[in-house]
Amino acid sequence: MTSLMLRGGLVAALAMSLAAIAVPAAAQTDLSNAQIVQGLQNLTQDAPVVTAASLRQAALDHATMYSGPAAQRPPLAIQLDKLAQINVQIQFKLNSAIILPDSYATIGSIADALHNPVLQGYKFIITGNTDTTGTREINLKLSQERADAVMEALTTTFNVNPARLEAVGLGEEALQDTKNPESPVNRRVQIFNVGPLKR
Repeated sequence: MTSLMLRGGLVAALAMSLAAIAVPAAAQTDLSNAQIVQGLQNLTQDAPVVTAASLRQAALDHATMYSGPAAQRPPLAIQLDKLAQINVQIQFKLNSAIILPDSYATIGSIADALHNPVLQGYKFIITGNTDTTGTREINLKLSQERADAVMEALTTTFNVNPARLEAVGLGEEALQDTKNPESPVNRRVQIFNVGPLKR
């Protein structure tokens, strides 16, 4: 079941003391170009500085520090609400990073938005997220491979400048629906505007 929710703001402060995202977002694949551009351009003045390396390290630290069932773990202490974002459902072959053909329309819509002059001067992080099926180690690896696959599709098939994109796998560490950790809604791709592209 595909679902999508645009969230104008998305945080990425990586201090372990910050509160995590608590509101589940629905994701769908039929976003218009205008909706994607709007979701990715609403970067606030007080948006935190986020890097792919800091997100990746936060996910690894969380996986190391907190064991036990997903419902009993504290949320990943990364707030992304102050960064412009979109959440989309990209379909992959089971246990694979191979993007299913139906999802290329969604990726094409994202690419169209990234080519929009309004977004041309910005850099973006693509994050892959999984549910809790499988081990945490496998989920981190699979989510990184899937984020990489989306980035590769954007840069090769749709000609987005690779200098504007980075990919990070968060595995099951940033569940969207913590009450239902195996729910398909947790298997999503997020795209965050992390600020102006440094030249």
